[in-house]
Amino acid sequence: MPFTRRRLMQYAAAAALAPRAFGAAAQGYPAKPVVLMVPYPAGGLSDTIARRVSPPLAVALNQTTIVDNLGGASGSIAAQKVLNAPSDGYLVYQGTPNELILAPLAIPSIRYKSEDFRQVHRIALAPMAIFARTGLPARNADELAAHAAQVAKEGKPLTYASVGVGSFYHLLGAKLSKDLGTPMTHVPYKGAVEAFRDLVAGLVDIFITPYGLAQTEFVTQGKMKAVAVLTPQRQRLLPDTPSVVESKAMKHFTAEIGTGYFVKRDTPEAVVQVLHGGLQKVLTDTQLRAGLFAMGQEVSPAQTLAEADQAYRQEIAQYRAIAKAIGLQQGQ
Repeated sequence: MPFTRRRLMQYAAAAALAPRAFGAAAQGYPAKPVVLMVPYPAGGLSDTIARRVSPPLAVALNQTTIVDNLGGASGSIAAQKVLNAPSDGYLVYQGTPNELILAPLAIPSIRYKSEDFRQVHRIALAPMAIFARTGLPARNADELAAHAAQVAKEGKPLTYASVGVGSFYHLLGAKLSKDLGTPMTHVPYKGAVEAFRDLVAGLVDIFITPYGLAQTEFVTQGKMKAVAVLTPQRQRLLPDTPSVVESKAMKHFTAEIGTGYFVKRDTPEAVVQVLHGGLQKVLTDTQLRAGLFAMGQEVSPAQTLAEADQAYRQEIAQYRAIAKAIGLQQGQ
């Protein structure tokens, strides 16, 4: 009995000290630079967002922030690096449904699950558009649908770019092909920069993707064309480009994609709360908001931690359902 009582007293003492130790660890976060892991090469839209977020986040956290680019395998290489790191909040993943929901469905080598990550806060929502090489004979969605049907009959299916197998862009291209009943050929790239490079060079026909000032400048310069935007209304950065809802063939082909910040799901709650608070402060930064607005991004409204996590769980269910509907399987 004395042994049992003594052990119980030890457990009680440990339990009493644990919250204080946990709180002390949280108060020390961040005690070193926080890395924003971008799953695509430098120069693309994701990289630009991270480099706009980094300065105000450094101020909010009172700590240096670093942007690290690691592209490849639809963003899964960077995602796995985050999962292999300690669960301490110092390696934060900047991601979308591309990398965390769709890639595991399509790439056999990916072993992580969407649920291994927790969304801390969404930062922005991006409108999307269908861009095409300049020589493609299509000025709107209906003309694109007609051209796709024509070249398919000739045995030369339309080619569409993506940032990798299983990416949202791959999903949209496959869905468009299914919706139109027209075969198209998927051409995966390591990142958006490479995809736009080949689109400008005329090596691929279309690219369905988020866009910013760099892409609209290419359109203005005549290096590529914007066929249609995937939002119900025309967009401020592409005011002369029709919406898909103005067409007959693609009336319901609308889409947008959000960018958020994620950590490993077992990251201590107190650390997540500090990071969440920092990101909420970032969203009030006037320079960041202006910068995202100029890029064509819509700044995310404030989210509680519970709202951010719930939104991510809903996306998991939504995108898995779409992937199943179009027959996206591992290795496709």
